[in-house]
Amino acid sequence: MSDPRPNQTNSSPSGASRQKPNIVAVANQKGGVGKTTTAINLATALSATGEHVLLIDLDPQGNASTGLGVPREDRATGTYALLLDGASPKDVALTSFVPNLDVIAAEPDLAGAEIELVSTERREYRLRDALAQLGPDHPYSFVIIDCPPSLGLLTLNGLVAADSVLVPLQCEFFALEGISQLMRTIERVKRALNPALRLQGIVLTMFDRRNNLSDLVAADARGFFGTQVYDTVIPRNIRISESPSHGKPVILYDFRSPGAQAYIRLAQELLQRERPQPVNAA
Repeated sequence: MSDPRPNQTNSSPSGASRQKPNIVAVANQKGGVGKTTTAINLATALSATGEHVLLIDLDPQGNASTGLGVPREDRATGTYALLLDGASPKDVALTSFVPNLDVIAAEPDLAGAEIELVSTERREYRLRDALAQLGPDHPYSFVIIDCPPSLGLLTLNGLVAADSVLVPLQCEFFALEGISQLMRTIERVKRALNPALRLQGIVLTMFDRRNNLSDLVAADARGFFGTQVYDTVIPRNIRISESPSHGKPVILYDFRSPGAQAYIRLAQELLQRERPQPVNAA
């Protein structure tokens, strides 16, 4: 069996230079909604289509790093160095065992970043400035940012750096009430810090077909947000819950499981939204 441990990489891709990557922040201030799971598996599914993806673990808990099998000893430098030490993404990115997928892990020092950022110059723009160092020879078509379950400075950095926000919405009671605060934050960021920021979409997670409440939440979400809600729904699935303990995305842990197939469809739908196919003239 090949060694799944990521290795540091500073290599540049061959071929033509790329444009700015599509930067998507996966955010929800409520914990336990499938945010990190969505970030990991969406990044994996996109990479499986041939996209080159950089996943940034912006959550001090480091769950995205764990879910991609990054050992603790390989997290000496990562997101903290990116935000507070002026490190370049290419200097801290790790090559994961998933083809076409690199990860910037959350090192232990990231837990203190919220406090340190308060007195830091351009504190809201630190991640945006760091990603600007990618240069024209970067390999990435997508950057996925896994934001922490809060609306603090770390999440704010993710929103300021992003082109769009993908919001996982748990199919449970109070879900829609909780999302309203995030939407207000997105609008404030758009007005004051990142005018180009837009809502990428809302993805319904933890959908249980045996539970009428899931249908009600889905109907309410679609009634309020309309087409901004993805057609793809992520079901409750034991394989999704099991896969992080094995350090694997569910797509690699059990490709045929309903959860894995749902994330593959989600990636396809995201690509269709971002790159709509031209209509052929009759």
